[in-house]
Amino acid sequence: MAFVVTQACVDVKDKSCIQVCPADCLFEGARMMYINSDQCINCGACEAVCPTQAIRYDDELDGDEEQFVAINDQFFEGIDISKGGRKSGMIDHDAEFVAQLPKG
Repeated sequence: MAFVVTQACVDVKDKSCIQVCPADCLFEGARMMYINSDQCINCGACEAVCPTQAIRYDDELDGDEEQFVAINDQFFEGIDISKGGRKSGMIDHDAEFVAQLPKG
């Protein structure tokens, strides 16, 4: 089980989640934050501070939110994450689904 950032984060990016994550597994994309499931230690610190409740356990997702497990994973394809989310700074791209959402 891992945490997942869902659509409620798109175009919000509060970033408080990055500051509290002891595993440094949250990364900032162009339009939303993403969690690297391989690095996530499931501590829940990010979920507690998210103002939009966009961060959820993957097994608690339902309906359209379920696709965000794969969307979070897609973001990391071909990206060097060795520095962690805080040191990487904003990575100017998003998973395809997020990039194609209308800007609101």
